[in-house]
Amino acid sequence: MDEKKLLEAVKAGNHASVKELIESGADVNQPDKQGWTPLIWAAAKGNLDIVGLLLQHGADVSKVGRDQRTPAMVALAAGQAEAVKVLRQAEDQANGENATRPERKYCLAYHLRDFRQFPGWTENKVDWKAEIPSHAFGDGLQDKQGLSEDDIAFLHQDYTVTKSIWSDENVIFNKVDQQWKDFCSTVLNFKVPDSLDLIVPASNQL
Repeated sequence: MDEKKLLEAVKAGNHASVKELIESGADVNQPDKQGWTPLIWAAAKGNLDIVGLLLQHGADVSKVGRDQRTPAMVALAAGQAEAVKVLRQAEDQANGENATRPERKYCLAYHLRDFRQFPGWTENKVDWKAEIPSHAFGDGLQDKQGLSEDDIAFLHQDYTVTKSIWSDENVIFNKVDQQWKDFCSTVLNFKVPDSLDLIVPASNQL
């Protein structure tokens, strides 16, 4: 059987043809030249009916193309939020407790005065790569650490605070405990968004 027919039917969104070809023995995991399987193409198009049909017939949710992206990752990049949800559920069912997803680096900027509201706040320079002039971030009075109330610092997804946007350098605070996490969520309204929260609406362009 010409496996290209299944890929073309998926790209065209022809559910009836996809179903017929699968029932005739077409390989649901046959990739094209760039390594994209029918499921990846259905994910990119956001065609939930075809995604479901392929999954019912054994399409591998973990297969990646040459770009090393899974169907869920492609759907996310294409802005297909509902397809992402379906594919994530399929990943969880396939992998169980071992299910993992690529971590998105995230941080949010605050003034140091915001952090200093925390009763357990202490400041120490850890893994300091370079001195950053306080005037580059604010004009407030500097303390003995050379840090001012108006300086900008970054709260990272692991709840450490740095003077740099990078989580592993120019660390100011790293005594992370539950009280600190609660302070960040309740007082600073800090929340690490899920990738779906940051999704770009689908534009029908890959």
